[in-house]
Amino acid sequence: MAAPATRAPQAVLFACGFNSVRSPMAQSLLQQMFPHALYVRSAGVKKGELDPFAVAVMAELGQDIAQHRPMTFEELDDWEGLNFDLIITLSPEAHHRALDLTRTLAADVEYWPTPDPTGTDGSREQKLEAYREVCDGLLLRIRKRFSKVGAASG
Repeated sequence: MAAPATRAPQAVLFACGFNSVRSPMAQSLLQQMFPHALYVRSAGVKKGELDPFAVAVMAELGQDIAQHRPMTFEELDDWEGLNFDLIITLSPEAHHRALDLTRTLAADVEYWPTPDPTGTDGSREQKLEAYREVCDGLLLRIRKRFSKVGAASG
């Protein structure tokens, strides 16, 4: 007997520590792939400042995240509510926060451990390379996880 098909998510939240690098990158990548099929947002456990290296790496892909305004889970909840059926967490602290939310929110939570490139030492190019690696890793995971969404929504 075949395993039951998993329902394709309609609203996806990416979450990390500060909503300044990994989660805005993931949000932009997924929105670019499915601009009309999915509702996508991002949030952080704490409020950070948008990272200029993240902006630069996304610009290399033709994606502009310069207007992204980092926000916490609480700010997102106040702003528009937490009506997501899938929360993808990219850091341990975001994963714990998302699991806490599922006490009152009917959402699936997936943990995608993703390195934080902000501590990378070296030249500007070495730092950018670390951010590119994070972006590439997110893109691979997103393509694999959401490969059936386009077919389901088309």
